[in-house]
Amino acid sequence: MAVSARAQWKGYLRFGEVTAPVALYTATSTSDRIAFHTVNRETGNRVRREFIDSVSGKPVEKEDQVKGYEIGDERYVVLEPEEVASAVPESDKTLRVQAFIPCDEVEKVYFDKPYYLTPDKMGTDAFALLREGMRKKKVAAIAQTVLFRRMRTILLRPHDKGLIATTLNFDYEVRSAKEAFKEIPDIKIEGEMLDLAKHIIGMKKGTFSAEEFDDRYEAALADLIKAKLEGKSLPKRAPPKVSKANDLLEALRQSAGMKKPPAASKKRAGKESAAKTKAKTAAKSAPAQRRRAS
Repeated sequence: MAVSARAQWKGYLRFGEVTAPVALYTATSTSDRIAFHTVNRETGNRVRREFIDSVSGKPVEKEDQVKGYEIGDERYVVLEPEEVASAVPESDKTLRVQAFIPCDEVEKVYFDKPYYLTPDKMGTDAFALLREGMRKKKVAAIAQTVLFRRMRTILLRPHDKGLIATTLNFDYEVRSAKEAFKEIPDIKIEGEMLDLAKHIIGMKKGTFSAEEFDDRYEAALADLIKAKLEGKSLPKRAPPKVSKANDLLEALRQSAGMKKPPAASKKRAGKESAAKTKAKTAAKSAPAQRRRAS
């Protein structure tokens, strides 16, 4: 997808005493997604959104709409637009590198939104100097600046001729993994099941290629719209079958292309069968041995 021709932000990238003018472009876009409008089912007309006073029920004009922070019992601290603007940090439009870190040091859960950072006008040499230095040292850079009215922390990584600038979530915005995973029981996986899982993973090993993956939801919406236009209906899909615990081993074997248990399992099964046969034989011969002994 082509990068937007208009930069989202322009400023300066500074590391040490070196400064380079740069431009920031959005790396992702949702403009190609299917968009819907809300319409009146009876008339087919588009519905217009209005802000209504919750008590009087009357529409509130845009110039009368202000920000309000609820302090309880339907009471609000009202903030005028100029008061909200005064809280925006002062900015000299400089993206300052705070530190260089290993490329994989930041956990992916902190990643927010990716941008392309490019040199602007006369800053190509200084920009390339930082990019190649980071590439040779295999590091990323942590930088900060005021971006879209907020102080943001940004992760910079070399990418092709430019840099990927990823805004990072603040720590208070990221949920604790321990809290999210606390209900997952401790289950010990070993033996044939673990071996088969590793085997299947090896069979599926590959590389990531973005163009190979489709947005199935968008494709389904397009099919639905086409079917509606043609007066057709789409067939209902059956929900996927969930693997149950007692069927898991067989599902793994089938995934690995095994119609029968593997040799190791056969060997174990053979030993178990031999042991059972031996035990049964011993049980049968015990009465006769007791008679001889008496």
